[in-house]
Amino acid sequence: MRRFCLGLAAAAALALGSGAPQASAQTPETVRVAAFPLDATGNLYYAYDLGLFQKAGLDVQFVTVTSGAVVGQAVASGTIDIGTTNVVSIALAHQSGLPFVIIAPSGASSAASPLEAIVVAKNSPYKTAKDLEGKTAVTTVLQGILQTEADAWMDKHHADPRSVKWIEARAPAQAAVIESGRVDFGAITEPFVTAAVNGGNSRVLGYIGPEVSRLLVEGGYFCTADYAKLHPDTVKKFRAALMEAGRWANAHPDDATAMLTKYTKGAPTPGAHRAVFLNRFRASDIQPLIDSTAKYGGLKASFPASDFVIAN
Repeated sequence: MRRFCLGLAAAAALALGSGAPQASAQTPETVRVAAFPLDATGNLYYAYDLGLFQKAGLDVQFVTVTSGAVVGQAVASGTIDIGTTNVVSIALAHQSGLPFVIIAPSGASSAASPLEAIVVAKNSPYKTAKDLEGKTAVTTVLQGILQTEADAWMDKHHADPRSVKWIEARAPAQAAVIESGRVDFGAITEPFVTAAVNGGNSRVLGYIGPEVSRLLVEGGYFCTADYAKLHPDTVKKFRAALMEAGRWANAHPDDATAMLTKYTKGAPTPGAHRAVFLNRFRASDIQPLIDSTAKYGGLKASFPASDFVIAN
């Protein structure tokens, strides 16, 4: 397995790299990628293990990370070529003037396999969205993707999302925060939803992703606009390999689980909903999340997804 070291000092520099010339047809193009060790970014590991990158003439070297801020800084500085994070974070960077573009999708949440939920303590009295008005809730990032989905869910169920007070907590700690009574509910993603329910002290009040889109593309692979301009063939080959890997994973879930465990060093939580992967990628797949994030205050205003998505 090919990896490389991501120096935090180098990642902190925000000066954009100028990029390098395209490799010749005989020399594999080196592509440095930073990704989270998650089910949603499994298409990266599947494409690597299946030899799809190598077949495309790409020498993909990847590092696993846990901080979205580090990924953004590393892409901007040229320490890495391509990173992964959620769509809302990339949209915020774009709206702030950083020249990031999304070149491929990671996993999606579907109506049949929703990844995010409103979770309450098992013994709580809350049964409807209206019951949550005026309450305190926990999420990973204020005004982030989970809060946007929760706001949309409350809105669709005739409750006022603006009445909720939100606090932040790391995903592994959210169930404990809810069950302790420090907050009334939380917007949580898999595998933490299923882990909380399996623990016996939490329950799902509702799944929230489908209220934004029945096939919600939450994350993507991104690079700088300069990198995409200088390396158009590399971007196309990288995306094509990821898309092929995603289709393979959809058709071979058990094999994908074993492969994901190999690279992330942790088996998916039994019973947890799994990410699905798109058969094709269009800018319009990103639009519902941008629109909802703007509607509920996470972005200053909506904008066309085509402004920062390269889909072909």
